Amino acid sequence: MSDTGTATVAKARRESARAEPAVLSVEPLPGDRLGRDVCADLAAAERREWLVTNGIGGYASGTVAGLPTRGYHGLLVAALDPPLGRTLLLAGLVETVTVGDVAIELGTIRWRGGSVAPAGYAYLEEFRLDGSVPVWRYATPFFVLEKRVWMDDGANVTRVAWRNLWSATPLALSVKALTDHRDYHGRTFAGEVPVIEEQGDTLRVAGPAGAAALCLRLEGGRVAAAGEWYRGFDLARERDRGLTDSEDHLFAGTLTGTLAPGATVQLVASAGEAVAPDAGALDARRALDAGLLAQWRAARGAAAAPAPDWLARLVLAADQFVVARRQHDGSPGHSIIAGYPWFSDWGRDTMISLPGLAILTGRLDVARSVLLSFADAVDGGMIPNRYPDAGEVPEFNTVDATFWFIEAIRAYHAAAADDALVERLFPTLEGIIAQHVAGTRYGIRRDPADGLIRAGEPGVQLTWMDAKVGDWVVTPRIGKPIEVNALWCSALRFMADAARRLGRPAAEFEGLYERAVAGFARFWNPERGYCFDVLDGPDGDDPTLRPNQIFAVSLPVPLLAPDRRRAVVRVCEATLLTPAGLRSLGPDEPGYQPRYGGDQRARDGAYHQGTVWAWLIGPFIEAHLAVHGDTERARQILAPFADQLRIEGLGTVGEIFEGAPPHAPRGCIAQAWSVAEILRARSLIDRHTAE
Repeated sequence: MSDTGTATVAKARRESARAEPAVLSVEPLPGDRLGRDVCADLAAAERREWLVTNGIGGYASGTVAGLPTRGYHGLLVAALDPPLGRTLLLAGLVETVTVGDVAIELGTIRWRGGSVAPAGYAYLEEFRLDGSVPVWRYATPFFVLEKRVWMDDGANVTRVAWRNLWSATPLALSVKALTDHRDYHGRTFAGEVPVIEEQGDTLRVAGPAGAAALCLRLEGGRVAAAGEWYRGFDLARERDRGLTDSEDHLFAGTLTGTLAPGATVQLVASAGEAVAPDAGALDARRALDAGLLAQWRAARGAAAAPAPDWLARLVLAADQFVVARRQHDGSPGHSIIAGYPWFSDWGRDTMISLPGLAILTGRLDVARSVLLSFADAVDGGMIPNRYPDAGEVPEFNTVDATFWFIEAIRAYHAAAADDALVERLFPTLEGIIAQHVAGTRYGIRRDPADGLIRAGEPGVQLTWMDAKVGDWVVTPRIGKPIEVNALWCSALRFMADAARRLGRPAAEFEGLYERAVAGFARFWNPERGYCFDVLDGPDGDDPTLRPNQIFAVSLPVPLLAPDRRRAVVRVCEATLLTPAGLRSLGPDEPGYQPRYGGDQRARDGAYHQGTVWAWLIGPFIEAHLAVHGDTERARQILAPFADQLRIEGLGTVGEIFEGAPPHAPRGCIAQAWSVAEILRARSLIDRHTAE
């Protein structure tokens, strides 16, 4: 697939970009521009991270300061088996600009032990986002220089361009290439030096036997091979996570060129074959950005109220998660990367994210492709939970992802009125329902006594609260989880409606639905005045205060009486709501963890034990509007998310935040369902206002 599927997706994306001229219509935001007060402050600049992607799973990412703080940072992390097989090829570039006899180093590296050399961040006057493209501006007494980094769409190609904004004389540019060839989860330590070749204006660094080489070309430049190990790069953020906090990189060689006043020079890093510099590549990226925004604006409609500019920024962030993935028959399809830098595509995250990332942004073709791709992978009545980084065999250890799949189909049909797709998928959906009635993996089956779904076995984690360390399942939730059964009821309602629309028998689905809704009444806990989290667990009914009950109000099925719906929203707002999302556990509950950090056991122990999840703001806003209809209050709740775009992952929203103020960002810097659900929440507010 890699060639056919990638080319098809890239072509479609380029064609969609033609909907608008190649001028990015996003007003600058406060978070788009960081001044010297941040850029020249190493502690502040290294906390802020940027990300660019290529639509097939590859990415480039780093810090504003320019130094790596994670093993996942690099200028070319290529998806050699799209959208996975992600391999760090180009770890970084260290630039030196010479004017006369004065040489100024613009790179920044912190070494093991804490020393910083070079310290080019001190010259950094400004960092900003030009659409999806990060831009650095360096100012010295001798020159002012801008640098941009972006990737080609549909290819493992990163481009870095330097523009001489001002100098009295031409500048001599020398770029040291720090290279690697490892899995993006790993670490490298000095060893054998690979074959490094000077091929005209190209520096070629061979990979392991049979693996793709790294090729580097500098426009109008010269190359000189090296082959020296630089040892002891400090990785401070990995130390925070209790992981290996240093590694080595290979200084493969130097690329040199000249920058005349006003001129631009481009370096191209590519996997496999050398790629030529292209002056139009940046315009192509800008055109793609503009096309994405045009689709979103068209989907919102001309009558929609003006959206804040930070939402446009999130639309561009949404595109970073959409990737090509071949279907089982080898035809091109799509999937969603759950988060950067370390997640692959997960079924649950994909289906939760699809409405916000694709449907509401006007990319119905992408949504349809994703649904077909996952329908093709259904096995035992379940969609895959995730595709591992290595190997083709998907994992099916989830109880809710399949119901989220049906929920995504419902959302797609509501937007596209595509009866043909529903009819095409209907046999698969019938099989899913039948399998859950009869029973499938991990004890997942309908309980005929109350019509609800029971799931779970010792040693496995099946709900979205899925942290596990060794044999320790932190939140097993064995029994009948509330959000799973809310989704089950919604799925049955959709199936009954779809059957009638397609002229098929609906009575069986109606009966299953009515029995499940009646059984759902068992979730009400009169003693606490809100819902049980899990029924019929090993220790009985679980009254723990968690946000999962919000789905009993947010989903489009009547599961609770009006007074109980209000009570659920009230307790979630009073106890779980923060400016960054909903806490995963009430602060007064046993086991509540206000902070998130430390080694893997400590982090996973807190992951769903108080840690705030941004994605939950979507169902909360939906439930709040359903109960109160107060759009002004809903806007107030959503407004703080604009600040998240400038705190850590610039222009995007991360995975999780600490439960206690100031709710510091943790986890992945860019998370699909966080971005998606914020976009969806705003759409819900706008729709409710219009009504």
